[in-house]
Amino acid sequence: MIHRICKGAKEASVELAKLSTETKNKALREMAEALETSVAQILSANKKDVDAAKAKGMKKALLERLALDKKKIETMSRSLREVSGLPDPVGEVIKTWTRPNGLIIAQVRVPLGVIGIIYESRPDVTSDSAGICLKSGNAVILRGGSDAINSNMAIGGILRESLRRGGVPEDAIQVISSTERSVAEEFMQMRQYVDVLIPRGGADLIRTVIKKAKIPVIETGTGNCHVYVEEDADFDKAISIVVNAKVQRPGACNAAEKLLIHRNIAPKFLPKVVKALRTKGVEVRGDKQTLEIVPDATLATEKDWYTEYLDLIIAVRVVKDLDDAIAHINRYGSKHSDSILTSSFEKAERFVKEVDSAAVYWNASTRFTDGNQFGFGAEIGISTQKFHARGPMSIQHLTSTKYVVVGNWQVRE
Repeated sequence: MIHRICKGAKEASVELAKLSTETKNKALREMAEALETSVAQILSANKKDVDAAKAKGMKKALLERLALDKKKIETMSRSLREVSGLPDPVGEVIKTWTRPNGLIIAQVRVPLGVIGIIYESRPDVTSDSAGICLKSGNAVILRGGSDAINSNMAIGGILRESLRRGGVPEDAIQVISSTERSVAEEFMQMRQYVDVLIPRGGADLIRTVIKKAKIPVIETGTGNCHVYVEEDADFDKAISIVVNAKVQRPGACNAAEKLLIHRNIAPKFLPKVVKALRTKGVEVRGDKQTLEIVPDATLATEKDWYTEYLDLIIAVRVVKDLDDAIAHINRYGSKHSDSILTSSFEKAERFVKEVDSAAVYWNASTRFTDGNQFGFGAEIGISTQKFHARGPMSIQHLTSTKYVVVGNWQVRE
């Protein structure tokens, strides 16, 4: 099965690379319309997944990521239309130059080819990824988690049917129906057909893909994100940002999981921020200094400092100074998104230079690490590695380049 799927995607990618911008945009609009006219079918499939997840005791934050409603499907549809309105990266001439021998050289964007997405319980990833890959001229093979299999298959089938009606190869979008681990591992070996793998999910999923894959991998998603509150921060504004970063969507990879506080303000700031967090249902864990100020917090373990909770839990540490905060983030963080709250330009400048993360913030919530919030449009994930693309990845990040060289019958001497 996997061989057939991958071979079909490779063949489809050749045809996709030839499509005009107009054809791709029309296909994306038809995909959006197909989702809108299939709400009942999608919700019926999603209900099976949600009911099964509840029976297994899935955490509330993860259930929220899994569950669809009419509004979410409308958002998925709107996202496809937004992608259709983005500039087409394929064929873009990045730069040109002329050599002394008269050769004219141009660097031009081209699709990557076939992209494999391995992800967990987020059905909206199915449509978002399909749309972004189509616009950038890539075929996509989607392997979602077992928790969302019914939803993913329903959405994938609807999108494929809309491609067929529009004259675009339907194998440009494929969803692997098997949830068996052996099938996923076989998929990760298909280097002759698949050009890149993008895992979207927790640390265990990403580690497994990196370990098992023979295909190049772009690491995405794990978000052990920090907010550091300096001694000169405005308390009320800082509390507002901390609460937003933690609770606005706790199951997102850009939600804050750790709070670092300068020791000089800890006695006054800690009780206020903990009260605000607990009002929103957040469990607070902390180091020994935190517990001296907030005795009813839970003592954090070494494992806590590395953990991406994806839940209404936050771990708090009192730090000596900016150096201590930066050292903590670079040791325990996942290189995703980290923020400093301070009125000092000099401290903020040091933080953004020295914290080794894909997105660093000064006086803003980490929740903004998102393709739409950065102005890229829909995203396929947040890259936390350093090659090719880093941070929110949209259509332009799913291209490579080739050099087009125009001569006048030159030969090399």
